[in-house]
Amino acid sequence: MPTAPRSTPPPRPSLTERRKAETQLEIARTAAALFTERGAAVTAEEIARTSGVALRTFYRYFRTKEDAVVPLLANGVREWLDDLAAPSAGPEALPVREVLERAARRALTPADEPAAEALRWTRGLLRAMPDDPALRAVWHRVHHDSEEALRPVLARLTGADPWAVRLAAAAANTAMRIAVEEWAAGDAAPDGPRGPGALAAPALRALTAGLPELDAPCRAYTGNGRENGEARGR
Repeated sequence: MPTAPRSTPPPRPSLTERRKAETQLEIARTAAALFTERGAAVTAEEIARTSGVALRTFYRYFRTKEDAVVPLLANGVREWLDDLAAPSAGPEALPVREVLERAARRALTPADEPAAEALRWTRGLLRAMPDDPALRAVWHRVHHDSEEALRPVLARLTGADPWAVRLAAAAANTAMRIAVEEWAAGDAAPDGPRGPGALAAPALRALTAGLPELDAPCRAYTGNGRENGEARGR
């Protein structure tokens, strides 16, 4: 099955950018662990101290203590979008719906212990959210941003009109969100039959059932590695 080429691959982040991202993710892990343990009582000072950074450094990266968990929550979303942005295309290309389901399962099924740990931290954050509206707002903001980023990807994969693309992005993003929330409400293992990856596929099928545009094979990638946010007409 051929892989659709990218005419101009996106530039690799600089060493400084990669180090910054690593520092932010490390702070996010620490913040998630503290929120899981102590809930809304956690302070920015505590997160900074436990992470081994100065409070000034913390506020250079994050506006609030709740914002500190964004890199952790967004990491899986980025992997999902990257996976979708480089699909196979051609006469044997899979239907877009199946590509979405496979990518969702891969994104939410941990491949190693660090990935499983990240999901467990996400579970802890979700359980802390009822007592922390600001933390819940961060969760919904991450998913809103995910939906916005998904739209140009689906526009390329389907060639559908903007309305159908918007509906598909909303449905797919919601399926991912409720799969994680449903799993987090229980005690199932992250990689088991009731894990978020296993729940995401049937949720996607149910929520996208009325979108025939997703039954077509994936279209070839012809972009330059950047999102333009515009759906192509048929």
